[in-house]
Amino acid sequence: MNSLILSQRSPFYLTGSSSPSPSPSKLHTNFLPTTPRNLTKWQQNANAKGFTSKKPPPIKQPKLEFEIPKIQNSGGEDEEEIPRDVFNRLILRVCVCVGVPMVLGYGFLSIFGALREQGYDVPKWMPFLSSFLTFGASCFGIPYGALSTSLDPDRKGSVLGFDEAQKHWVEMWEEEDKS
Repeated sequence: MNSLILSQRSPFYLTGSSSPSPSPSKLHTNFLPTTPRNLTKWQQNANAKGFTSKKPPPIKQPKLEFEIPKIQNSGGEDEEEIPRDVFNRLILRVCVCVGVPMVLGYGFLSIFGALREQGYDVPKWMPFLSSFLTFGASCFGIPYGALSTSLDPDRKGSVLGFDEAQKHWVEMWEEEDKS
């Protein structure tokens, strides 16, 4: 090991001296093997991270419940909270309004892919149009799901929510016009 360390070529020095390389006594002590005299410099840390016998503290699991945020006016006053039943209906309706068109879009793309593998020549505009319509409808699922939810905790509303959506659409634009 010593012969390998000492036989290495040292870097080129531009000091103007005529000596080609420094003497072995000038070598940096990091290249020398560990001896009792330089052991204090290189003493290893016995408690290095990852090698201790202590167990880490247990990780606390987060709650999986949704917190219903309070709606604040521009004046800083808190309005009434959204009831839990209305919030659950809203989340369910948004998930359905986003999920159904997205699943249909993936279904159409897989059907067109299977037809292409069977040798049928499907025009390129058909997968493009079907994905445009289904994934586009999925993007409109969030606002429609929110607008079509009945805000009355006692009334569930209709399945598709057209009446609620029309009523909330008008209310939303009236509030926009007032501000």
